Amino acid sequence: MRRAAITGVGYYLPEDRMTNAELETLVDTSNEWIISRTGIHERRILRDPEKATSYMATRAARNLLEKKNISPDEIDLIIVGTVTPDMVFPATACLVQAELGATNAWGFDLSAACSGFLYALSTGAQFITSGTYKKVLVIGADKMSAIIDYTDRTTCILFGDGAGAVLLEPDDSGVGIVDSLLQMDGTKPDLLCMLAGGSRRPASHETVDARQHYVYQEGRSVFKYAVKGMADAAASVMERNGLTGDDVAYLVPHQANLRIIDATANRMEIDTDKVMLNISRYGNTTAATIPLCLSDWEHKLRTGDNLILAAFGGGFTWGATYVKWAYDGSQYEIPEHLRSEMAHS
Repeated sequence: MRRAAITGVGYYLPEDRMTNAELETLVDTSNEWIISRTGIHERRILRDPEKATSYMATRAARNLLEKKNISPDEIDLIIVGTVTPDMVFPATACLVQAELGATNAWGFDLSAACSGFLYALSTGAQFITSGTYKKVLVIGADKMSAIIDYTDRTTCILFGDGAGAVLLEPDDSGVGIVDSLLQMDGTKPDLLCMLAGGSRRPASHETVDARQHYVYQEGRSVFKYAVKGMADAAASVMERNGLTGDDVAYLVPHQANLRIIDATANRMEIDTDKVMLNISRYGNTTAATIPLCLSDWEHKLRTGDNLILAAFGGGFTWGATYVKWAYDGSQYEIPEHLRSEMAHS
């Protein structure tokens, strides 16, 4: 059976860090409160107003291609999961294709909020398993700082900027993307959304004055749905593939909130040392969280490892994907930013 295997990962993180201490100067909050509620210590911010999501997505893709020694013109398809495109159109994927020099690729953006990477991964896999293409780039990237209201303490503490990329290639040895369960409930759009900027409420003096071009969420309601959605999806994928907690090498969860991640791990009956976490360093980078986790942990992954990827996002969208890892990650070095943190600690 031909499967779509993840054969490489890449990342990009802005250099600037926004710490909880900085947020204490902007809104009524505290370092202790943020950590206890979310697990976040700092987040990366792309402060240059001339740089946007395509900039980060391109650099994550370039990081991957350089590691794999692959020329950009070998890429067949580029899918970018994002809710912060550079502009309404053209698609961010078009801008990435041009900047990357992937002259033989076509592509598109996919919008599913924090579930965007899982949706894009499943979509990209179909082009591989059908035999249509041999090299598909799937990128999760968001410049959340562009749509965050830094006077709203309920949202500004949560989000950061970043990008992660994976390469999908065909494999018939038994590794690759085994199963995906993707779901959606569009009956509660106002619980987590950006009210203006689309065709329903185009930009106007009124929408800008009402601060409707920023992320809005009802935190308690979203938390309740996220806990159930992520945990149920992960458990369902494990059950229908005959997996127990002992069979899973790692849970790769969307990094929205440490308490949501803990609830998902508990439902899966896996130990905390088998949960990929980077929320303390990057916060919620929306579509980028899962590929950033894969990049941070690549050096620990081994061929045949069973991974469960799980996410929940606005829409509501959620799901889980079962991946059997395709290569020995020990051949790659620990990312430079992690090495420096380890040396400092």
